[in-house]
Amino acid sequence: MGKQGIRVAAKVSLDKPAAEQDCLHNRWHPDIPSYASIAPNDVVKIECVDWTGGQIGNNDSANDVRDVDLSKIHYLTGPFDIETAEPGDVLVVEIQDVQPMEEQPWGFTGVFAKSNGGGFLDEMYPEAAKAIWDFEGIFCSSRHIPGVRFAGLIHPGILGCAPSAEILETWNKREAELVSTHAHLDRVVAELPNAKNVHAGSASDEVREKIGREGARTIPGRPENGGNCDIKNLSRGSKVFLPVHVKGAKFSVGDLHFSQGDGEISFCGAIEMAGVITLKFSVMKNGIAQLGMKSPIYIPGPVEPQFGPGRYIYFEGFSVDENGKQHYLDATVAYRQTCLRVIEYLRRYGYSDYQIYLLLSCAPIQGHVAGIVDVPNVCLTIGLPIDIFGFDISPHLLAEKRDLGACAYAN
Repeated sequence: MGKQGIRVAAKVSLDKPAAEQDCLHNRWHPDIPSYASIAPNDVVKIECVDWTGGQIGNNDSANDVRDVDLSKIHYLTGPFDIETAEPGDVLVVEIQDVQPMEEQPWGFTGVFAKSNGGGFLDEMYPEAAKAIWDFEGIFCSSRHIPGVRFAGLIHPGILGCAPSAEILETWNKREAELVSTHAHLDRVVAELPNAKNVHAGSASDEVREKIGREGARTIPGRPENGGNCDIKNLSRGSKVFLPVHVKGAKFSVGDLHFSQGDGEISFCGAIEMAGVITLKFSVMKNGIAQLGMKSPIYIPGPVEPQFGPGRYIYFEGFSVDENGKQHYLDATVAYRQTCLRVIEYLRRYGYSDYQIYLLLSCAPIQGHVAGIVDVPNVCLTIGLPIDIFGFDISPHLLAEKRDLGACAYAN
């Protein structure tokens, strides 16, 4: 008998509201009902909606990015009980494949308005903007950022297991403390539990209300379960080792990306997509103690876009901000300055600042910490692949300004 096809463990609809689908949820909580069970060593396909649940359209306006309802996100598929998994074990997840949905061969990159969450450079770029990317096999291109085409390093932004009640309480306590001690920043520093638009799969009204009061937002990654880590190299062929805190692990996945740069500098900065991910699961019994694990670890796979030696331009940034203020070993300031150096460089070819901001978020740039010991200046770098452009951007050539269109803006 021939080998049977791979089982689909969860199937989503792109035509039905995400909040009406029992295989989806948008909070972390141990009481969210499990959607299905998966045996160790099983290989399954899991379908995912895009992280907003279909709020962003394939059009030439960024109104939808400006107005996106962040109380709904992220929509994850699951949770799945992995048979034999118990607290103290480690769940090993092998990513065998990730693909866009056949009926939706496009994705989006966005810059959120500062008023709705902003992004890494929102002080300089506070308006909403968007680019739509069309998929052509392994490649993508955008009518909103012409002159660019590259292979996607396709990956899930979110992989994680449910927290225990004790861990959930720890998350909510430490993030509430952060909010209370950082009110002077006059910006959102953490999203606390929010009952608005809670979706908890097939949970009863009573359980859903409890999850609304206690459920952790999916926005940040956390050391105890991984979650929204947005690691671009956690792609096909990778293995991720996740600590298990509840019986069955209650594994969930979502926020699929066709491509992303290191740092995903805009809050909606990867090429976000609906898609299907193929996973294989195994369980390391007592793995947390065996590994001394305090946060997830992963082994990258063999798939990555290849650019030859000398085919990157590297830009340096230091912990001296755009106003000339000196900061002490501040890697955030340094990476922001590195991004600004790339924006200044590509502006000379005819791209707008917002087009470059979008591109830096989703193209396969290489972000590195170059030096972090030489007080007071940490040095970070960004490697920009030369070959993603349809014209030569080498620094020894005179820059020729072109008509490179525009990304989508809100009106």
